[in-house]
Amino acid sequence: MKILIDPRWPAPLQSLEKQVVRCGKCSRLKGWREEVARVKRRAYAGCEYWGRPVPSFGDPSAQLLIVGLAPGAHGANRTGRMFTGDRSGDFLYRALFESGFANQPTSTSQEDGLTLTGAFITAPVRCVPPDNQPARDEVVTCRDYFQQTLKLLKNVRVVVALGGFGFAEYLTYLKDAGLIQSRAPFRFGHGVSYTTHKDGPILIGCFHPSQQNTSTGKLTAEMLRELFERVREIIQNYPAEAARRPR
Repeated sequence: MKILIDPRWPAPLQSLEKQVVRCGKCSRLKGWREEVARVKRRAYAGCEYWGRPVPSFGDPSAQLLIVGLAPGAHGANRTGRMFTGDRSGDFLYRALFESGFANQPTSTSQEDGLTLTGAFITAPVRCVPPDNQPARDEVVTCRDYFQQTLKLLKNVRVVVALGGFGFAEYLTYLKDAGLIQSRAPFRFGHGVSYTTHKDGPILIGCFHPSQQNTSTGKLTAEMLRELFERVREIIQNYPAEAARRPR
C-alpha cells in the first residue's frame, strides 16, 4: 500500500508528509504499529494494513484545520488515512459532509473517492499508540512534524481540536511560536471558542468522536454537525468573528 498524495498539496507539504511516513524515531510506537498490522483484527484478517505513520489529509488551502490525537489501531493504522475505516471516522466525515466540507459522508479506504474542500485534518502523534496513550517523549518527538505542518497551512481561520490532547498541543504550538504567553487561560470544553491571538485562527474545542464518547451520548451526531455548521458560519463572517474577545 503506497501513500496517495493529494495533487493539490504544494511541494513542501508533500515532502514533509513523506518524511512522516518514513519516520521510525520512536521504537515503542514503531514496534506497536507493526505488531497491530501483523496480528490484525479478525474482521480485517484479509486486509493489507498500512502499519506506518499516517499522513495528514485534506485541502492545503483549507480555512478549517481539524486536530485529532493519533491514528486508530484498526482505522487509520489499517487504511493509511486519517479517521478512515473506523467508527470515529464514520461520525466525523458524516458531519463534514453535512456541513459542506466533504464530498461524501463515508470514509473507508484511500481509494474511496473522498475529498475535503476547505478542511484539513492532522494529528500531533502520527503512529498508533498502545491504549491510545502516547508517552511524553513520543509526543515531543512527533511535535516537530505537527508544528511544521501547521506552519505550511497559510489560510486557516478556524481550528477545531478533537479532544483535550489536540487542544493542548495546538496551544503548545502557539506558545512555542511566541504567539501566546501561556496555555493557562484556554480551557478545553465542547463548543468553547477562543481568539487566542491577534489575527490568528479561532480555536474551538470539540469532544473527540471516539466510540466511548459517541456510544454514551457524550457526543451526538447532532452536536458534531451543529459545531461544523457553526464553523462554516464563522468562516463566512471571519473578520467580525475574529474581532470578538475570547470566551
